[in-house]
Parts: sequence; structure tokens; C-alpha cells
Amino acid sequence: MKMLCAVAAFAGLLLAAGDEPKYAMDNYVLGLLSRGPKWTPDDTAETQRVQEGHMANIRKMAESGKLIVAGPTGGNEDLRGIFIFHGVTLEEARAMAERDPAIQSGRFVLKLYPWWAGKGLRVDPPM
Repeated sequence: MKMLCAVAAFAGLLLAAGDEPKYAMDNYVLGLLSRGPKWTPDDTAETQRVQEGHMANIRKMAESGKLIVAGPTGGNEDLRGIFIFHGVTLEEARAMAERDPAIQSGRFVLKLYPWWAGKGLRVDPPM
């Protein structure tokens, strides 16, 4: 009887080991924000106004549920930030992002790319 139980348990382990974990992918839109032709590191009333508008547009896109990740990049490179959109086409992401005063003013230039990554990608909201 002990042998029968051991064989049954081993067979159960083999069957369970055969179940491959499922990894589902989903479509996203990746946006890369780079320094534009009007970029300046200067902190002026104008750059502050543009930055405030930039942050307001990010909040608006995030509140729509379509912008799921946004943030600056480190260092002093041309790449300044990243957007990840979900549930939108390239054209829809472009239309939302082009309302950004930092893009409109030429401070930033946006390039958008179709991107596939793990389904359910998200960032927890700030506490």
C-alpha cells in the first residue's frame, strides 16, 4: 500500500511539473521623450510654466487610465523620460501626448513605438 501511495504521489508530481506557467503578452505604446530643439537647462519662469503644464498633462493622461507608466530618466543624456500607454493606438497616444506644453514648445521631442510586454504591466500609484 505504501508503494502504491508513493507511485501515485510521484505521478501527481510529474503531471503537475508538465503544466507550463502561462506568460501572456499584451500591446503597449512606448514613448521616449528626448531633448528638443528648444531644450535648455535654465530654470526660468517660462521653463517652470512649461514643466507645470507637462506634469498636468501627465496627470491627465494617467487619470484617463491610458498612460500607465511615466517618469524621467537619470543622467545628463538626451533621453529625458519615458511614457508607457496601454489600450491605445499609436495615433491615440500621439494625440494625447501632443497636448503636452513641453512637446508643443519644442523642449521635448516624442518618439512612439509599438511595444509588447507582459500582460498586466502596471506601477503602483504613489502613496
